[in-house]
Amino acid sequence: MAAPKFVQRIARLPQVLTLLAGYPDGLPLHTVAEQLGVDVETLREDLVTYVGLDSWGWDYDLFKRPAIEFVQPETDDGGTESERSEATVVRLVSEGRQDLLGADYLSAGDLAVLYTAGMALLESDPSDNDLEGALELIAETMYGAPTTQPEVGPWNKFVAALRQAEEQHRRVRIVYSRSWREGVSERVIEPLRLVQTRRGWEVDAGPVEYNGTLRTFLLSNIRSVEVLDETFEEPPGAARLLEKQRKTKKVRVDLAQDARWAVSLYAERHHVVEEDPDRFDAELELLEPVTQRLALLMLASGSRSRVPAEYVGGASAVINDLIAHHASHLSAQPN
Repeated sequence: MAAPKFVQRIARLPQVLTLLAGYPDGLPLHTVAEQLGVDVETLREDLVTYVGLDSWGWDYDLFKRPAIEFVQPETDDGGTESERSEATVVRLVSEGRQDLLGADYLSAGDLAVLYTAGMALLESDPSDNDLEGALELIAETMYGAPTTQPEVGPWNKFVAALRQAEEQHRRVRIVYSRSWREGVSERVIEPLRLVQTRRGWEVDAGPVEYNGTLRTFLLSNIRSVEVLDETFEEPPGAARLLEKQRKTKKVRVDLAQDARWAVSLYAERHHVVEEDPDRFDAELELLEPVTQRLALLMLASGSRSRVPAEYVGGASAVINDLIAHHASHLSAQPN
């Protein structure tokens, strides 16, 4: 079975970069196209998309992406978008870029990272038409056909409002489904920082608690948002408080292989020390509350769970509370 069209098109780009690395003055597009066995216009479309990525804020060094430019044989500039459609030569921007070349540039995974990061930016500013157009162009190039307009997922629909409240230092009233215990609460928060994690968007917010800490809320758990007219001042030492809020604690655990998904969800980072087909020993970096996160990992792992002794009592209590809560709901259901 032939590879999907988007895989074929992505796979060509590393070949183009590797080929151009050997020709500092560039090569005619028709020569590159002949080498790859594609027509000139298809190759031009792929390269125009690649060049266009830097127009909406990507840092070459961040993604280690070699730069290319379109030129006419008699000129020495990168050319405007209209000139790219007429240019007959393409070349690498040579300064310091040969060391970045390799066979894995612009793999499907690399392009997916760019697309995902772009979608995160679009969620925080849905009115950015240039970014939206760039994402549509990438998607169209990948799949070889027009795609539907990128949409902000319903679980992230409050990103833009909270981002604006953060920038304007305005308080926000939210209705929130609690993460670590049952129930729904309404509270007024002071959004200080939006962060995107593997769990989705989260907001670190004041006011500062009695114990000198902030609170973190998952946007996927927020049911409603009302940005208020009231403003707030950043608390003293806000930078230190935000850094403390994201400080992780290393915990060594031994869990069943079936719990790998839970580690990816609840741990910020992890390193597997050893494993066999049934279990794995890993060092996790966990945010607070560590005990509650370990309880959920133990639930996912079952009887194979092994966690440090200092957490066993607290985690077991959390598990028992969860079991009791869900058992009461089950017993209340009609037969």
